[in-house]
Amino acid sequence: MKTVLITGCSSGIGLDAARFMSERGWRVIATCRTPEDIAARRAEGIETIHLDLSDEASVAHAADEALSFGRIDALVNNAAFALPGAVEDLPRGGLRAIFEANLFGTHDLTQRLLPHFRQHGGRVVNVSSVLGLMGIPWRGAYVATKFALEGLTDVLRLEMADTPVRVILIEPGPIGTRIRANSIPHFERWIDWESSPRAQQYRDTLLNRLYHPAAKKDRFELPPRAVSEKLAHALESERPRTRYYVTRPTYIAAIGRRILPTRALDWFARRS
Repeated sequence: MKTVLITGCSSGIGLDAARFMSERGWRVIATCRTPEDIAARRAEGIETIHLDLSDEASVAHAADEALSFGRIDALVNNAAFALPGAVEDLPRGGLRAIFEANLFGTHDLTQRLLPHFRQHGGRVVNVSSVLGLMGIPWRGAYVATKFALEGLTDVLRLEMADTPVRVILIEPGPIGTRIRANSIPHFERWIDWESSPRAQQYRDTLLNRLYHPAAKKDRFELPPRAVSEKLAHALESERPRTRYYVTRPTYIAAIGRRILPTRALDWFARRS
């Protein structure tokens, strides 16, 4: 039985991945941030540990606890959150907070497990996003973390080529998760939208999508299982791909970046 450590298993992609890989015979070590979610996963029979990527001590403890289970064959870095808002309204503290979780904590955990993978072999799968390929309005903070994650992952993959470690990216587009609802506390903490020169645009667009997500479902949205299926291939294939696209918008964005001029990409992003 192989073992995979998956972060961000409270809901959405991480939760489905934990269930799916467990069904496929993997031993899953899931991570969650709150005691309630940890208890819920354990009630399902999934081994679960606490991890807060924003807390360096928590990352160190989670890495040690995971390694105490024995050999780990793969790490899936899925945990992340969003901080919606216009870039001009994004304070330094908010940007620091999202980078701590989405990039710095992810890197820290990976770095702590790499010596184990170097010795035993292993795979690092970083869950990025279509927003790691192109930016769209109101998502500047999240886009910045995913662009950074993509670059760090690409270099790690090159550097690990002479080791038994394989480094893989999964880039989902719109997936039916709670990421919008989960972003509301961060939005309310960091974005003073009522004082923004774009206050009316917030009322007309972003607030409706945040607080009434059912009002406009993404046209190409897929369930989390679409990501889990690509993840299974990334973990089980003898020759995994370096990148896995999920949903049509990701394929379009990947092709567009190669062949379209910037003005055309900007037009596409604004329409998105």
